[in-house]
Order: sequence, then C-alpha cells, then structure tokens
Amino acid sequence: MLESSVSKCEKTPWTRAQRWFCLLMLFLMTGTFMLMFYSPSSFSSQYHSNLTRSSVSGISPDDPSASQYIVAYPNQYQFILDEPNRCQQERPFLVLMIPVAPHNGEARNIIRNTWGKEITVQGQVVSHYFLLGLSKEEGRTEPFKEQVLQESQRHHDILQSNFLDSYHNLTIKTMIMFEWLHSHCPNTSYAMKVDSDMFLNVHKLVGMLLIAPRRLYMTGMVTRGAPVLRDPNSKWFMPVSALSESRYPPYALGLGYVFSMDLPKKILEASAHVKAVYIEDVYVGMCMEYLGIALTDPPHGGLFRATVPYLAGSCYWTSVITTILQNTEELSKVWVTYQTQAQSGC
Repeated sequence: MLESSVSKCEKTPWTRAQRWFCLLMLFLMTGTFMLMFYSPSSFSSQYHSNLTRSSVSGISPDDPSASQYIVAYPNQYQFILDEPNRCQQERPFLVLMIPVAPHNGEARNIIRNTWGKEITVQGQVVSHYFLLGLSKEEGRTEPFKEQVLQESQRHHDILQSNFLDSYHNLTIKTMIMFEWLHSHCPNTSYAMKVDSDMFLNVHKLVGMLLIAPRRLYMTGMVTRGAPVLRDPNSKWFMPVSALSESRYPPYALGLGYVFSMDLPKKILEASAHVKAVYIEDVYVGMCMEYLGIALTDPPHGGLFRATVPYLAGSCYWTSVITTILQNTEELSKVWVTYQTQAQSGC
C-alpha cells in the first residue's frame, strides 16, 4: 500500500498543494502503522526489550506488590534433619534429589519401592534423598514433625531445612539442594533433581551419564526462547519489575534435570549476583546464563518426556529416562509395566 502511493505521487503530474496533501497522507499512514506495530497490546520481543518504565497489565515496575515474585535467597537456612556423612561414605556416582512436601510420606514410600530402590546400576552406586522444608499447615505441624523424624531415623534419606515449604519457595528449596550437594558429596560425579510425580528409568539415566561430559554439564528437557508471561492471571506471571527481559534464558524444566557436580558451587556463586525469582528452574537457567555455561541437549529428544505419547510402543518405559505421571500413585502401576518390559528384552 505504501509503495503504490509513493509511485502514484512520482508518476502523476500534481500541483504543489496536491503534492503536500499526498505527503501528509503518507505521513499519517506511516504513523498509524507504527502505532499499530508498537502497541502495548503487542507481545513482540522488540516491545518487551525496549520496555523499561511503563506498566504491564496495570502493574507498575515500582509497585511494591511485585516483591512477591522475588525470593529471599541467598539467606542463612539451616538443616534440622540431615545425613551429614552418608554421601561421603557411599561415594555414589549419581545422587537423586527429590523435592517433596513434608506431609507427603506416601509419595516417598512409593518412590522407595520403585525407582528409589535402584542403588547399584551398571556397577555404579546411586543414592537418593528427599528434600523437605517446614510444613505450612500450622495446626498439624507437630504430628508431621514426629512422622518425618521417625521416617528419617528409619530410612536415612530425609533432608529437611528450616524454610517454609511452599510453591513460592521452590527456588529456596532448589538452591539449598545445591548447597547440600556441594558441601556433602565431593566424590560424586552427577546429581539429578527429579520431582516426586515422575517416572525415572535409572538404568537408562546411568547409561547416558557413563558417556556424558564430567564438567559444565546440565541436561534434561531444555527450553529455549520461552516468553516471559506478563498475564497476572497466569500461574507463572512475572512482572517487568522482577524481570525486564521479554524471554527467559535457556533452562532445563524443573521436573527432572541432571548436572555434573562441578556446577553446584558455580551456581551458588552466581546466585550472589543474580536476583532470585520464584520460578526455580528459570532461576537456575539465569545463573547458568550469568556463568556463560550452555545447557546440553540430551542425546535424542525422546529421553525426557512430558507425557506418554498416544501411540506408545510396547517398549516405551524402557526407552525413556523421565515421564510426568498424573500423580505419584500411578508410579506403582507404571513400575510393574516397566519391569515387565525390561524382563522381556526391551
């Protein structure tokens, strides 16, 4: 449209007044186009990267309410239940760190009876720990304390710190995981953060790690170029005041990612310079970006799965490392299927 108008102005013999009118129309058309392109309703990367002081979805960058998206880390958190010597004594090749709510003893028991009981795989020692905070159910705190204490004394796989265990504090939980690994597992090659509602194929995981890099290595379901969500109704809403960029750096989805054991120290050092946000896997990605360390894609895209495909093959569970389940209870049933497939030669 703009080109045809310009050519008409050049080829038609206009009077001076008509030429001025033509130029004015072109100016108005260009201005309208620019307003449409740069409208605040547009979520283009260019708009968000240039946005510094304007409000998004009615929230000002200086609104104090935006502080709820920032997390109190670094801070002085202490372990109230610990296994201070176990990791050094066992010298595992791989440590599995499983964040779980304090009251969810059922999930812990299901994992202990499924992939958590895989303690020697392909000649490599594998250890697991459950990572807990403090219960937010104040009226039932004492029963939970006693239950968790007895569970810790029986299984020796509970790590509990004195932060409030909540969705908002998952970043604290993750960073405390890195603290514990760095200080307690100097002879370990790899660790994995894996959610309690995941199927985990430890044999497939160890097989991948036996040929993986031993330094500066993190892999899983790697997300690249994910947009920062500015909709206040979204569970993952992030105001400009908490994070000004329009896209997140590459990060591994928190449902399950693996890393070499030189990274916990480096990520902790980066956390002193990177403001902690409440989306924990994104924050780890921000620390990795600050360090200039690239995430590694898995050997092939089918190892870390979000869901079971509709046409899953008869050897599906032996072919993947992780898959999200509807709940932890489903794991017991899936585990039987996995063992059947493994025994059949899949």
